[in-house]
Amino acid sequence: MKLRTDLAPLAAAVTDAARALPARPPVPALAAIRLHATTSALTVAAFDYETSAQATVDAAITTPGTVLVSGRLLADITRTIKGTHPVDLELDGARLLLTSGPTRYTLHTLPLEEYPTLPSPAEASGTVAGPALAEAVHQVATAAGRDDALPILTGIQAEIADDTITFAATDRYRFALRSIAWNPTAATGTTDKVTIPAKSLAEAAKILATDEEVHLTLPANHGVLGLTGRSRTLTLRAMEGQLPDHTGLWPTDFTATADLDATELAAAVKRMALVAERGHPVKLHLTDGALALSAGTADDASARDQVTATTDLLTGAPVTIAFNPGYLLDGITGLKKDRIRLQIVHPVKPALLTPTDEDPTALRYLIMPIRQSG
Repeated sequence: MKLRTDLAPLAAAVTDAARALPARPPVPALAAIRLHATTSALTVAAFDYETSAQATVDAAITTPGTVLVSGRLLADITRTIKGTHPVDLELDGARLLLTSGPTRYTLHTLPLEEYPTLPSPAEASGTVAGPALAEAVHQVATAAGRDDALPILTGIQAEIADDTITFAATDRYRFALRSIAWNPTAATGTTDKVTIPAKSLAEAAKILATDEEVHLTLPANHGVLGLTGRSRTLTLRAMEGQLPDHTGLWPTDFTATADLDATELAAAVKRMALVAERGHPVKLHLTDGALALSAGTADDASARDQVTATTDLLTGAPVTIAFNPGYLLDGITGLKKDRIRLQIVHPVKPALLTPTDEDPTALRYLIMPIRQSG
């Protein structure tokens, strides 16, 4: 193999492919990145049996070929090389020579026969806009669980129906829901559901965030979700099972509603969080025209604050409700809106955060309050 390519696109391709490298590879070959040069382009790929990432780079190919090299090392090298010199890659026996201007590296290669066959997506089921996909996945991913003892809750569920994909995630303490438009290749009249590890889907969506069009291949018998952009292709193995049914979770009748400035509220919650010890909540006291916040205890540090609010107290009485400050901040910032709406059913029942513009496709964030003694 012998080729020349530009440094910046090569570094970007290696960085994106390296996202699929396993943290603890079960075999040495899976710690490698595969470089595959055809007559017209270089494909950089990584695979850990669950996730694969392939990035294509324009290159002047003198000799086509394929090599395996240490993925982390190649990522470190391409990230730290400076300058505008092109990069030359040349296979010399069992070593790969990488040269960029005065900088030269000699890398050991691994046996190609030990590398698994990379999966390739089947025919696309439809397309979505890359920016919309990235935003939606990022918004719901914050609500996904982190406890591997409950693996299904560490995933994001995509429900595909007609011309809409609805993403959902929950860790039992909050539930995030967000819909985006998509263009199916053919109307099926059915609803498909697939759950993908949240971390993997978030990484894939981030890689494809600048692509105007992303082709999705929905899992079939092989259970793999495919995402293909302009120069990137990713496959993600689907999880077994589905998230709990959420259709009956979303409240429609509320005792109190407050419209708030998102930036002002987020700043106030951060101030309260400074004195809220681990496991202790931030309390919200909703009255006409204002939302007061408090945190801490009389025996330790405590704080109080207040933000303006447009309130609708349906019962005519003040309402106090308490939340985990981190979970509350995730919802406030995740909405990505200047004005947000807090809707309360009861101090011990889940509350709802939505935008004030009532966009039906925007993030909806259901958050469980913390029950207060006394």
